[in-house]
Amino acid sequence: MSLFTALLALILVAVVAFVLYKVVKSVAGLIINAVVGVILLWLIDVLDLMSLVGRPDIPINLITVLICAIGGIFGVLVTVVLHLLGVPLTL
Repeated sequence: MSLFTALLALILVAVVAFVLYKVVKSVAGLIINAVVGVILLWLIDVLDLMSLVGRPDIPINLITVLICAIGGIFGVLVTVVLHLLGVPLTL
């Protein structure tokens, strides 16, 4: 193996490692955001926080879980505001 080939292989490995690091870092952030959103939705339901404003609990179904998983904390806020406005989040 020549010195040029070894140097090229080393550069290629460094670039692949950097790209994988960026991808894993962003995916880990998305997963943490999704888990926090779903847990907040669950806590709002368990602690019966919607009764403080005179509304029934937010139904936990596929749509509300997806909104909270994709949006995280912002998704929970959107779900709560839509529920307070009376927009049904059911199929």
